[in-house]
Amino acid sequence: MPHIMELVGKTRVVVKDGKVIEVGQPEVEWCPIFAKVRGIQRITPEEVKKNMEFRIRDFGMFTDKRRLELEDFVGFGASEIMMTGLSRGLLDTTVTACEGAGTVISNNPTLVQGMGGRMSGLVETEPIDGIINGITERGGIVLEPSTAKMDPVAGVRKAAELGYKKIAVTVAFAETAKKCRELEAELGLDLIIIGVHVTGLKKEEAQTLLENADITTSCASKYMRDLVKPLAQVGTAVPLFALTQKGKELVIERAKDITSPLLINTMPLPVLPENKQPRELK
Repeated sequence: MPHIMELVGKTRVVVKDGKVIEVGQPEVEWCPIFAKVRGIQRITPEEVKKNMEFRIRDFGMFTDKRRLELEDFVGFGASEIMMTGLSRGLLDTTVTACEGAGTVISNNPTLVQGMGGRMSGLVETEPIDGIINGITERGGIVLEPSTAKMDPVAGVRKAAELGYKKIAVTVAFAETAKKCRELEAELGLDLIIIGVHVTGLKKEEAQTLLENADITTSCASKYMRDLVKPLAQVGTAVPLFALTQKGKELVIERAKDITSPLLINTMPLPVLPENKQPRELK
């Protein structure tokens, strides 16, 4: 089974044996993050292929040579926020995804950032021994090493069985967020649910995710921007939104780790300058 990831404009890319074997059509033409960081002014299959090959070459994505200690990619990404939460004791553990391993439970801040800092929308993966071993050596727990299954709900249940209560979990689907909330009530947990990879969500899905998440990225989602009622917002081009008080507290805690100057202000949210948004929103 090959690995499938959606990245850079939600373009579907298939990787097998460390090689890009298929690249789909981008759903988004321009992303302010990749325009700024990688100089990509128009997202094309060729640019996406180059970006995926760069990730494979640079830090071993989808290979046994995967580096699991990586620098911060953005100031307020999901993994960066979880890393800070773990470091400050605001979280007991996290449930996230890593290529070659699937769902991973980890309370190691460096590992959480290493796995997730450069992760895009992982759709499907298969076990890669080098990655699984690297995660295990760093104290991470792979939910199903034999299949690299991705199942955030099962990951939360496993984390609870291990005695963790304050758990952050990343989810890409509204139904997953809803099931996590139900599990939280059933098991008496204290979850931080973080929405990721939300480009292309339908209106009803976006609404359900917003009702169940504490924090969410916006990616290139039209409906997340249209429907969100945030308590706090970070960034204006591809903003991250805090939706609940505990989500807001975690985002503000992360702000303490940002070394560049910060502007903190009060105003009606969201703030979404039209010329800075990804094109076209989906």
